[in-house]
Amino acid sequence: MSQAGRTKADLDTPALWVDLDILERNIAELAGHFAAAAVGWRPHMKGIRVPAIAHKAIAAGAIGVTCATIREAEAMAESGVEDILIANEMVGERKISRLAQLCRRAQAKVIVDNADNVRELSAAARRHGARIGVLIDVNTGMNRTGLLPGPAIVHLAQAIDDSEGLRFLGLMTWEGHTLAIADPDLRARATKDAISQLVNLAEACRASGLTAAIVSGGGSGTYKTTPFVKGMTEIQAGGAIFCDVIYQSWGVETTPCLFVKTIVSSRPAPDRIVVDAGFKTLPIWHAQPEGVGLPAVKSHDSSAEHGIITLERADERIKVGDTLDFIVGYTDSTIILHRKLYGIRRDLVEVEWDVL
Repeated sequence: MSQAGRTKADLDTPALWVDLDILERNIAELAGHFAAAAVGWRPHMKGIRVPAIAHKAIAAGAIGVTCATIREAEAMAESGVEDILIANEMVGERKISRLAQLCRRAQAKVIVDNADNVRELSAAARRHGARIGVLIDVNTGMNRTGLLPGPAIVHLAQAIDDSEGLRFLGLMTWEGHTLAIADPDLRARATKDAISQLVNLAEACRASGLTAAIVSGGGSGTYKTTPFVKGMTEIQAGGAIFCDVIYQSWGVETTPCLFVKTIVSSRPAPDRIVVDAGFKTLPIWHAQPEGVGLPAVKSHDSSAEHGIITLERADERIKVGDTLDFIVGYTDSTIILHRKLYGIRRDLVEVEWDVL
């Protein structure tokens, strides 16, 4: 939606906004990074949730998108995105039926780690006259979902390939457990070890006569390492498009461009600033947001409607009624709390997007 004539100053607070110049530079930088690694880029939309930004990434060279839910995938397809990976198991008649219907109008694909789920997908594909692309979810150390590396991977791949209405496409993992390793060299080594397991399993599938065209994984926290492991075909890094405090702590080198605009509603003490963005709009659960231009901050706490910033030392330069921007602590847990995302270029509101 066009917002001709409006400025950032016109936005009521709290407001979620993105710097469009930085956003577009980040997209170009990431597209170039993955092109240099000779892998496809399939950015994850779970923390972006705006189809127009997906289209910006595709225009820059992304091969498609990754989604977490069937609803996200449907919204991306409705916007014209054709190549969609749902990096999650779809279980239950409602979700599987929606997936099958989605596969009739888009190149949608899903992950599995269970033979019963494969049978359910096959039945839905037959019922709806669809063909569902399937990847096996491999647990390379995250210990969340996925099959452990071993012969069971090839057996499940063969079962998928033999199932009517299904098409075995390859393997997927998320090596996110390595992000807990503080030392960058050790983290890179652990990431390579995890991805090597995935690549070797893809080779085992091929040795059994199966086509494993897709070997997918990699997030923004591992984007410097995973793309350069030989055998990877696509990377799902999406959070680096916005970047935030957590991604910076993981070594992401794109520039933060997602902010929450707030207003100072109280200065009850010289070392305390209260803004009108509490955990309903600017959560601190994963990382403290970073105030732009604030003096040194001792802590950032929140209640439902209030952000309470305690400074390292008394500073009365910031007054009630001043506005403050905050780089979000973690995009995924912030954007879902907002209905609108304002795209701003040089203080002008260029566009207003609905958040899925």
